[in-house]
Amino acid sequence: MATTTICRPALAPRTLRTQQVKCPRCRRTMWSAYVSDRTIITLEGRQYLRLHVRRCQNSSCSRYHQAYRPEEEGSLALPDQQFGLDVIALIGALRYQQHRSVPEIHRELRTRGLDICERSVTNLLDRYDELLAVRLSDSRRLKRITARQGRVGLAIDGLQPDVGHEVLWVIRECLSGEVLLARSLLSSSEGDLAVLLSEVKENLSVPIFGVISDGQHSIRNAVAAALPGVGHQLCHFHYLREAARPIYEADRHAKKELKKRVRNIRPIEREMEGRTDPQAQAVLGYCSAVRSAITDDGRPPLEASGLKLRKRLAAIHKSLDRVEEKRGCPNR
Repeated sequence: MATTTICRPALAPRTLRTQQVKCPRCRRTMWSAYVSDRTIITLEGRQYLRLHVRRCQNSSCSRYHQAYRPEEEGSLALPDQQFGLDVIALIGALRYQQHRSVPEIHRELRTRGLDICERSVTNLLDRYDELLAVRLSDSRRLKRITARQGRVGLAIDGLQPDVGHEVLWVIRECLSGEVLLARSLLSSSEGDLAVLLSEVKENLSVPIFGVISDGQHSIRNAVAAALPGVGHQLCHFHYLREAARPIYEADRHAKKELKKRVRNIRPIEREMEGRTDPQAQAVLGYCSAVRSAITDDGRPPLEASGLKLRKRLAAIHKSLDRVEEKRGCPNR
């Protein structure tokens, strides 16, 4: 069976040498000990590397005979990994930006000419999560970002993918948009959330002027316990949702009543089955328009689903009126 995978050609071999010649501990010259060969797979193709490794020969040094590898190697791939960092970054982007499944990511990588199995995709996705966690937990980076602002505002929220699974709690800085902490917890108690807030507070060198969250009682109590005196308010979306609740309930009831009047389109579609004349195609097109209008729920509270359905049904009704006037149909 012929394969549809595009095989990328191997790239030209590269020789990497250490930029630092002196030992980082004792500052004595490190000798060139041996040459190590390594092959990695990148998005551009298979890359063959020749690595010149040095060792400290000072027996009294704490790094005596420890290998010092070329610094550039770390920008290409992780230790003991076959695939490059660019492949890991692509897998993370496909998973979390485009929300693709592992089989879909595997097919995309195969289309790009990468010889990889689904299990390797899963393993590399784990490596991506680890790298992201290390970056988010870098306190020096967070202090550098927040020091320029002089103050920070926190937003905290939890995401539970499925019932019974761990909840991913994310604390984000509102002014810069940076994620300060992301951690999965088995419980969402006041004590657990207070620990997260306290950890963020300890890693900051500037004051916290406020916290934004939903109205969950455990979050309220955790903020009061970990950040006494710091202002705490509901986010704008939750304010808007609570304020629009009476209108939302009325709109939902109106949409329910509208649906009752246009649900019986399936018998019409059955009557048109097997017909290819223009009239039958036009009727099926109107049925599809009605079905699409029914299933489009909108995004409350900013979009009223009932009003949106009424507007679309009114447009379909006017279109039918124009057809009736043009063709002189006695009845619809």
